[in-house]
Amino acid sequence: MSGFRRDVRLLGAAITAGAVALAGTGLALVPGDSPAPAAAPTAREAEIQRVFGQGVVMLHARKYEHALTAFHRVLELAPEMPEAHANMGYALVGLARHREARAFFEGAIDLRPRQVNAYYGLALAAEGLGDLETARGAMRAYVHLAPEGDPHRRRAQAALWEWSGARGGTAIAGPAQAPRRTGP
Repeated sequence: MSGFRRDVRLLGAAITAGAVALAGTGLALVPGDSPAPAAAPTAREAEIQRVFGQGVVMLHARKYEHALTAFHRVLELAPEMPEAHANMGYALVGLARHREARAFFEGAIDLRPRQVNAYYGLALAAEGLGDLETARGAMRAYVHLAPEGDPHRRRAQAALWEWSGARGGTAIAGPAQAPRRTGP
């Protein structure tokens, strides 16, 4: 397995956990008709947060079956949560269940078209299925949507370069990628 694929589960979990934390912080700061800032989450919301966190920990620990169980429960409680769909996809990629993973990544993208880590995961699932055209398209979307300072952009650009070579085409040059040398 290539080095860039080994760390993908951590990438997915880290991006998702960060997105959830940022979204929660952002919602807490938005003025409006929301409940008092000191209001405790409902039992359902607390369970979603707790089980989602457990799933992320299991994903980091590469306990993919346990992560699947956790994210399945989250999706029972919050079926419209794109982060849970994306993380379910990463757990399935970890188990080499690429067809199922692809469906979860596509579901995350359908729910939130700017769910950046879902494009990365979709690329990995498509690669696992041998569909390099979809893999390249999804990874290009990831590179396009990921912020300039994203630490995983270089790995994504390397994957694009590798996949471009697989079809005999030219590499997709990015800001952090050197041009391909043809001579010694």
